[in-house]
Amino acid sequence: MRKVLYNSRSTEYKKPFGAVSTTQEIEITFPVHVSICATWVKLVLRRDSDGHIVYFPLTFKYQEGSYNVYTTKFTIGIDGVHYYRFEIQTEDGILFVGRNKNTGKAVIGDWLPEWQLTVFKSQFITPDWLKGGLIYHIFPDRFARIEDGSRPRHGIFNNWNQQPSIGDERGYMADDFFGGNLKGVISKLDYLENIGVTCIYFSPIFESFSNHRYDTGDYLEIDELFGTEEELKELIHKAKARGISIILDGVFNHTGSDSIYFNKLGKYDSIGAYQSKESPYYDWFTFTNWPDEYLCWWGVTVVPTVARSAKGYHELITGKNGVIEKWTQMGIRGWRLDVVDELSSSFVEKIRKSCKDISQDTVIIGEVWEDASTKESYGEKRRYFMGDQLDGVMNYPFKDAIIKLMKDCDVKSFINSIYEIYENYPKCAIDSCMTLLGTHDTVRILTALADIEVPQTKHERSLYKLPVDAYNIAKKRLYVASVLQYILPGVPTLYYGDEIGMQGFEDPLNRETFPISGWDEDILNHYIKLGTFRKKYRDELINAPLEIKEKEGLLVLTRGKVVVFVNVTNMDCALRGNYKNELTEKFVNILPPMSSLISVAN
Repeated sequence: MRKVLYNSRSTEYKKPFGAVSTTQEIEITFPVHVSICATWVKLVLRRDSDGHIVYFPLTFKYQEGSYNVYTTKFTIGIDGVHYYRFEIQTEDGILFVGRNKNTGKAVIGDWLPEWQLTVFKSQFITPDWLKGGLIYHIFPDRFARIEDGSRPRHGIFNNWNQQPSIGDERGYMADDFFGGNLKGVISKLDYLENIGVTCIYFSPIFESFSNHRYDTGDYLEIDELFGTEEELKELIHKAKARGISIILDGVFNHTGSDSIYFNKLGKYDSIGAYQSKESPYYDWFTFTNWPDEYLCWWGVTVVPTVARSAKGYHELITGKNGVIEKWTQMGIRGWRLDVVDELSSSFVEKIRKSCKDISQDTVIIGEVWEDASTKESYGEKRRYFMGDQLDGVMNYPFKDAIIKLMKDCDVKSFINSIYEIYENYPKCAIDSCMTLLGTHDTVRILTALADIEVPQTKHERSLYKLPVDAYNIAKKRLYVASVLQYILPGVPTLYYGDEIGMQGFEDPLNRETFPISGWDEDILNHYIKLGTFRKKYRDELINAPLEIKEKEGLLVLTRGKVVVFVNVTNMDCALRGNYKNELTEKFVNILPPMSSLISVAN
């Protein structure tokens, strides 16, 4: 017998589900067993920012069976993250009620976790155009090349089919180039449209001196190896005709040491911060012993960190004729903010205002690896989803949960991990999050899903390809993982080449060139079918709430009419009835081990 009945994840007890706006009314239903002999019940709400506590008394409404049902309705007019618990007064004292750490259910006891309640500004909205779509993440140097006569800064382009350099005694220098360019991307637009892509997200394209371009040389210039402004305009125009938008990478925490702003190597005509304390850029950086000792990102000297208080830099990015304005007015539709937790809140708010002043449809996505609703950095509780900073984030917790499910087969843990995020994020935000399985910063998803002994040296890892048995197991897991990725809330994000079975360990082994041949056509066809399905049921996957449960050994996800069955056990699981698999168009009543089924109710 449970003495109290409450589950924050069920609208039977809390309406509405999850995060709420400052003007939304919250309704709580809290059944208490008659044996407790409660004299009063109250909800205790704690504001995370300052610890302020508010009490909301619950009123007895009726008795249902052996439970007295208490209710309350209230509104929280102040945005921010809040936490709540319950207290029950009895003849013997107060009973404290908190949350089961693995579920949303109530438990009586001391020092239990509270329930989180995210409250956002009522005017918080996010662009609709991104929702229900498919993002394709391109690493510019490695996706596609059309010869245009250009030459890299360090000799000639590598052979397209050779492996990236892993470095030498100097370390990894990121100075090998393959020449991927805008013309190459334009040539692939039909291919991208065919797999269902609605948005291209580019890793940095601005002038830089590494192949990854996270060491910006000039934010107002496209890297000449990648192309010209006219070619970018052509790409934007031709992509738009196919229903594809463009998002750029905004690397606004650091610049390159070899940049117009720092100019350590003296390649620019400008007087950089390295060259003179009189430089207009000097106060953009923090020198501990000018000119050779300065703060830099993760100790990497080629990327000096921009001071959080650098007003001139903020003006360059967000001001009149600045970076945001130039490229957004050209037609790009959003920004992914690199290491957004390194940026000051005021700067992120300036970025948002600059974007939204140009167009409310401009989307801002932050790189956050944790639960973004409770993220702390620089001693500050971040307010990403209150309505004045981000629209969404890169949803790494979903990625981690999916991979863990594929490897450990722990359904209950998966359900809890998904609900932790789903419940804490405003709906408009989670609908704008990138639901990813791999990026330029992570091991290729096919490699990550394999059961292998990882080679010890980077050289060995650079040569490694999955054995046939390991590949086939990883491939089966990828099919299931990608179904979850496409059905869960958010915008599924494909890292270039994952859809054709590319492999690779850590950077730069996860950044090989998109192969001309040798594709796994089975994997590609699977992704094409997923893309087609997602387009067909776009409205359902945006509007319908998510329900996840474990049922008779199966993981069952429901989004309105769309139902997904997942079997991660080592045995066949019988379904109650015949279900049409929307990807294969075959009827199924038995689900084999490590497989999934997408069905749509009539």
